[in-house]
Amino acid sequence: MEREATTAPVPPPSPRPAPGPLPEGPVRPERGVGPAPSPAAPPPTAASVPYVGDRPPTYEAEPTALAESDPGALDAYVPDTVLEGGRFGGSTLRAVSQRGDSARYRGEARRDALLVVRFGAGEEGIVLVATATGARTTPEAYRVADEAIRSIAAAVGRSHRRLADDIRAARRGDLKSGLHRLTDRTLGRLRAAAAERGLAPEEHTASLRCLLLPTDSQCRTRVFFGAGEGGLFRLRGGELRDIEPEVQAEGQSRSGPEAGALTLDPGIGRPPSPYAPAEEPRREPFRFHASIARSADVLLLCGSGLAEPLRGSPPLASRLAEEWSAPEPPGLAAFLATSQTRVKGYADDRTLAAVWER
Repeated sequence: MEREATTAPVPPPSPRPAPGPLPEGPVRPERGVGPAPSPAAPPPTAASVPYVGDRPPTYEAEPTALAESDPGALDAYVPDTVLEGGRFGGSTLRAVSQRGDSARYRGEARRDALLVVRFGAGEEGIVLVATATGARTTPEAYRVADEAIRSIAAAVGRSHRRLADDIRAARRGDLKSGLHRLTDRTLGRLRAAAAERGLAPEEHTASLRCLLLPTDSQCRTRVFFGAGEGGLFRLRGGELRDIEPEVQAEGQSRSGPEAGALTLDPGIGRPPSPYAPAEEPRREPFRFHASIARSADVLLLCGSGLAEPLRGSPPLASRLAEEWSAPEPPGLAAFLATSQTRVKGYADDRTLAAVWER
């Protein structure tokens, strides 16, 4: 440190006293060393992520342990967080998938997968938002979830013109039966792969939830479909409502006029599998919901990691409803910050997509 000059004589140094006991109070640092760190100061990230409830969650708010990687399979690396967004037709999309607090603490990879893709444009265009969660019992949960969403996306991409036409024409029955076959086909491939590798079907499967959003600004129909755990919510007039569709009774999903024309590509029909076990495993019921969007609506699709706290924690639902009821959709950073709002007792991966309507 540079010091001011002085003309006063410098007195001779006094003898140094013998060392004594350390003082109990704070120690003044030597000149030029800088202030001593305060041991009671909280870490800089302690207040960076908000939470609801009377006390903070057990785990830290920011990522801690990284998941272990295989040097021979770095293409299988799974990032902590994936953030997506876009604007098309009369909609603004925000989507995120991030590791849960528990996985961040234990150094485990994210089990949720997210894919946002567009096929075509204008009247023939479709935006697909596909999310999946791999089974907790398998170490390859993310790979299975990623396989499911890419299989769905490939089939939707091959048939996007026909799908867009069915959505514009409100052919609900054709859409429902075709998407049901597509979902069965995708999950059936996972079951066949499980049998091929000697795994139980429940160890090699995923919850699958998707949105189809037309890029035609004149078409206000939004289509949800999938199977497995998660949630579908709608924010309208400041109120967040659970609109998860009810499932049909076994044996009713393929009967009646809705089992008519095939809407998707001819490869969707499921052939008999040589790997099918003698006893058919339990299958998640198919879910389908088609609705007409209103101006200022927000449609929220999410996996179980957010659906469960939204249903179990009214303060979280209120906070998200308040933040996302603003006149303009949030930017990507603001959307991520709100979606990270934590609740004690819920530490799973969070994957969600929100669609703001103009």
